Amino acid sequence: MRSDEKRKRSAWWLVAAALWQACGAPVEPEATAAEAAVTTTVAALEVSQAQEADLVQRLQAVPGVLSVVERPSTVPGTRFFHLGFEVPTDHRRPSGERFTLRATLLHRSESAPMVLYSGGYALSSYSSEYEPTWLLGANQLSVEYRYFGESFPLSRDWRRLDVWQAAADFHQLVQAFKPLYPARWLNTGGSKGGMAAVHHRFFYPRDVDATVAYVAPSSHGLSDPRYIGFLERVGDAACRERLKGLQRTALERREEMLPYVEDLAESYEDSFHLLGTDRAFEFAVLEFPFAFWQYGSAEWCDYLPEPETVSTDELFELLDDVSDILYTYGDLALGAYAGYYYQSATELGGPGYPDAHLKDLLRYRGQDVSAVYLPFQVTEPYNPLVPLLAELWVHHAGQRIMFLYGDQDPWSAAAFSVRERNDSWRFTVPNANHSNARIRRLPDAERALAAQRLSEWMNAPVRPMPAQGALTAFSVAEDGPVNEPTEGRRRR
Repeated sequence: MRSDEKRKRSAWWLVAAALWQACGAPVEPEATAAEAAVTTTVAALEVSQAQEADLVQRLQAVPGVLSVVERPSTVPGTRFFHLGFEVPTDHRRPSGERFTLRATLLHRSESAPMVLYSGGYALSSYSSEYEPTWLLGANQLSVEYRYFGESFPLSRDWRRLDVWQAAADFHQLVQAFKPLYPARWLNTGGSKGGMAAVHHRFFYPRDVDATVAYVAPSSHGLSDPRYIGFLERVGDAACRERLKGLQRTALERREEMLPYVEDLAESYEDSFHLLGTDRAFEFAVLEFPFAFWQYGSAEWCDYLPEPETVSTDELFELLDDVSDILYTYGDLALGAYAGYYYQSATELGGPGYPDAHLKDLLRYRGQDVSAVYLPFQVTEPYNPLVPLLAELWVHHAGQRIMFLYGDQDPWSAAAFSVRERNDSWRFTVPNANHSNARIRRLPDAERALAAQRLSEWMNAPVRPMPAQGALTAFSVAEDGPVNEPTEGRRRR
């Protein structure tokens, strides 16, 4: 393509993306006196009872806040609150039905930076701080994604679950809480939560000053073939072949293994009525390599049994340990994650899985797509336009965005692309999967660069991190000093 044609096409995409944004192109925020770097200590947070009561009153006065309940915090030097925040079911009709989003607030200081977090699913009720919060000594406002957990409108109108409506939820929260927390803001999240942070920035680029998105994919289609290519390359050939052999052995022993699946459901008072036991088993086998690399590592390959000699007991235990059959395909789990499958079927898309080596053994080939996991029929067509426009916006115009991916995580096959000239960065963490790709696990030079950018973006100091070789002695675990709960172990 000639250079002038490339420029025209890039310009067209940027114009299209701008039409979808609610607040125009991102601009560099000006520093204010309230944004001065603050080092928070426990001693500085020892305030009087009167001041503590005053904080509760100020939170209650925030527009949209319906409830404020203080809970014990496990994070030293912080106070922890459960909040209820009212939003419209449809932001295009704000005077119509409204419902309550659950949120939590980890408070350090009104002059400290604020981290806006969403996991993209239900919200944990326990106090915890995520990596950017810990690094910046920041406050943290965590929000349950609409149509998950307890954050449902009475109408249950699934048509109001899309990335724009969710972005508008976050926008409303930012506008309400910024007067109370006037320092710089950063939004963050992992996986689906990372996508949510990016989509929020796309529609409302002025809401926050920076974004840190962990392991966030941008899938192309309902069965994106890029994931298949990744699974054909990750690890070494011997490990990949052993995984394929174990898949074939499991399907060849289908009739022997199905009673194990049924016993599993009975033991935990669950069922497989939606998918059916046979189909749930087949999907678990099909996704076995994806799940292996999503939460495993190359070191696990040494412990895989030989497909020809593995016992049925051992094979089922391995399959369940890796694919987590009941939690992924059981009726209770599918009900809890219906919001994800709906969004995947209508906007977000999802991965394809290698199956050529299994086609003679599959009974449900081509059926492992998100719409199959829902207890109702999806009437809206799949329309990936908004996520694709957001992806293009990130590449061409997104500023102060940081992505982190694990080199062994299949979701990295659909990584966002950035331009450093926009002061946006993408880092790949070596020997990392979907759960442990963190800034503090980067090689020394990249970790220093990430910390520098984060500090400048937020006009705040970043806590020092040890050299890569010292990570195993870092606090209580290799993954660092931060208690980061998993709000959803999903493979799609």
